Amino acid sequence: MMRRSKQALSAEECAQILQRNTSGVLALADRDQMPCAVPLSYVWDGQSLYFHCADQGEKLDIARENPKASFCVIDRDDVDPEKFTTRYISVIAKGSIQILEDEAEICQALMWLGEKYSGRMGEKAIREHIESAWDHVKIIKLTPFEITGKMGSQVRRERMEQNEGMA
Repeated sequence: MMRRSKQALSAEECAQILQRNTSGVLALADRDQMPCAVPLSYVWDGQSLYFHCADQGEKLDIARENPKASFCVIDRDDVDPEKFTTRYISVIAKGSIQILEDEAEICQALMWLGEKYSGRMGEKAIREHIESAWDHVKIIKLTPFEITGKMGSQVRRERMEQNEGMA
């Protein structure tokens, strides 16, 4: 449970943050419990997070050893030096990861990633890129069992003042 529950975000706001942002940090732990945190682009389908990566590397090795993971997205991070604080909003998804094997699910995740990051290129260009990279790409799927979001006390105060001004 979050220590400062008054600063918690709703499930709806957490989902919106995951939908609109483009990067976050995937946190893993290897068999020796050595942490590994990797900044990644991602796509959120409303239920799971998808990441693409090369077909070899540390992320995949760790994912095969330990499927527990968390993913953090920072939505806002405004430093307020006069008040010695930041106005922040962030979301953390904790869950289990798997390296996808199903070709249809891999293709769908790659299409979602392509649409999110290169949608202006069009579906044909995205499909051609997927085809050219197919043999060298993997998709990691994080299925969350918990998603929490938090805003800093300054953001909470600003929201309360806004709501009072609207009443």
